[in-house]
Amino acid sequence: MLRLGLPISLLWFGLDQATKWWIIHHVMNPPKVIPITNFFNLVLGRNTGVSFGLLGGTPPWLLMVCGLAIAVALVVWMSRAESQLTTIGLGLIIGGAMGNVLDRLLLGGVTDFLDFYIGQWHWPSSNMADVGIVCGAAILLLESSQSGKKAEPSQP
Repeated sequence: MLRLGLPISLLWFGLDQATKWWIIHHVMNPPKVIPITNFFNLVLGRNTGVSFGLLGGTPPWLLMVCGLAIAVALVVWMSRAESQLTTIGLGLIIGGAMGNVLDRLLLGGVTDFLDFYIGQWHWPSSNMADVGIVCGAAILLLESSQSGKKAEPSQP
């Protein structure tokens, strides 16, 4: 399954890095808020923590080591996966994780630019790496819920 999952990881990593570069060098130069819809803006932010800014005071090298360790564990899982859906989900997660690891290495934090909101309530801004991680996790959850249904014995 690595022949499927690793290219997905590389493609998602590339998409993440390309969108961050485009946002930083073209769209948000100078930084501003760009309203797109009544629930979505483009913004420019730098997250030095992890999800939702948690652990913001943690040294970037420690977050990078954790991200790399998780990615290695996911590659091992991917190499043992029996399902293409699992492989796709893991590929998206790995690509996203590596995109955020590279940001920490080069910039000391993760570039975020996707701002979803309802009224005055805004979710923490995110990026395409985060989208890959969330979609990959959703695929894994969906598949695990479906495989549990297949394993149940049928009722007479």
